[in-house]
Amino acid sequence: MTGSRQQGKSEPSTTWRFVLGVALKAALLFVACNVVFVALEPLEALGAISLYNRIIPGRERLPYGENPAESYNISLYNVPAMIASHRVEQPKAPDEYRVLIIGDSGTWGWLLDNEDTLAGEINVGEYVTENDRRVVAYNLGYPIMSLTKDLMLLDAAMQYEPDLIVWPVTAESFPRDRQLTPPLLHNNASRVRALIKDYRLNLDADDPRFVEPDFIGRTIVGQRRALADLLRLQWVGVSWAATRIDRAIPAEVTLRQSDFDEDVSWHDYTEPVRLTGNDLAFDVLAAGVERAGDVPMLIVNEPMYISSGRNSDLRYNSFYPRWAYDQYRALLAEAADKNGWRYLDVWDSIAPEEFTDTPVHLTPEGSAQFAQRVAAAILETANE
Repeated sequence: MTGSRQQGKSEPSTTWRFVLGVALKAALLFVACNVVFVALEPLEALGAISLYNRIIPGRERLPYGENPAESYNISLYNVPAMIASHRVEQPKAPDEYRVLIIGDSGTWGWLLDNEDTLAGEINVGEYVTENDRRVVAYNLGYPIMSLTKDLMLLDAAMQYEPDLIVWPVTAESFPRDRQLTPPLLHNNASRVRALIKDYRLNLDADDPRFVEPDFIGRTIVGQRRALADLLRLQWVGVSWAATRIDRAIPAEVTLRQSDFDEDVSWHDYTEPVRLTGNDLAFDVLAAGVERAGDVPMLIVNEPMYISSGRNSDLRYNSFYPRWAYDQYRALLAEAADKNGWRYLDVWDSIAPEEFTDTPVHLTPEGSAQFAQRVAAAILETANE
C-alpha cells in the first residue's frame, strides 16, 4: 500500500516534466523556424504562389484598396504577389500583341470600372495589327504619382514578354520630391536601391523613409502582417471572381476644383522659375526606356483638366500653374526629340466636363476618347 501511494505521488511530477519538455521543444522549434525564415527571406517567393490565374481569374488591375468589404481588394507591398494576382501572369497567346500600360491612378482607373480604364477600353476596341495579331492591353498602373514607382513595376513586369510598353505621364510625377513618396517604394527598399544603382538615378539610396526591419522585424512574428496580407489577397479573390468588383465607386463625386486663388506655387516653388531637366526626374524616364530594351516604349503626355474659372489665366487646374506645366511640356517634348523616344502628347484633347475628382481622372467617356488616341499610336508602332 505504501509503495502504491508513493508511486501515485510521483505521477504529477512526471506529468509536469513531460509538459515542460514539450513546451521547451515547441519553443526551440518556433525559434528555429523564425531563424530559418529570417535566413531564407521567403516573402517574395511566397507571394508568387497564388490562386489567381489558376483557381480564380486573374485581376484586371493591380490590387489596391483599403476596404475589402466594399471593393474585394486590398493594398499590400509584396510586388510578386501583386503581379501574380494579375491576368498578365497568363501565358502569352501566339497571336497576341501584348501591351503593358504603366502609370498613375489615372491609368489604374480611379472611379472607373475595369472596362472603362485605358487598358479596358483598348481591349473593348478589339484592335488588330496588320499581321493579324490581337492587341491585348494589361493595366499595370498603380495609384500615387511617381516615375520611380512606375519604373519599379515595369522592371518587375518585363518578364511577361511585352511587345510594347505604354507609359502615360503627367508633370506631377516628375518632381524630385515625389519620386520616393509612395509607401510601395518604402517597403521595397532593395528593389529601389538596385534601380538607383543600375541606372545611376539622382535619388537618395539612403532615404530615411525606406523600411529596414531589424532581426525581429524579419521573423515570422515581425512579418505576420505581411503574411496575413498574402492570405487576405487570396481570400478576397473569391469575392472578386464572383462579382468582378475591385473598386467601390461612390454615388456622388466631388468634382475637381475650377476656381483658384491668385496662386502660382508648385511644390517648393512659390514664384515662377526657369525649370531645367535636372529639376524633374527625366533620368528616371530614361531609365524606363533603357529597361524596356528592345521592346518599344510609347510615352504619353496624358490629358488633363483645363479650367476656365476664376484665375484660370494663372493656373490650368489645381495641380498646375501655367508657367510650370508649360515648361514641363516643352522639356518633355525636347527630351523625346533628342533621345528619339516615341511620344504622344494629348494634354488638351479631352473636354473639361470629362474629368471627375482630380485634373487627371477621367469619366468613362473621356477614357474612351483617350483610349482611341492611344490605340491609334499603338497600331502605328505595331505596324512599323
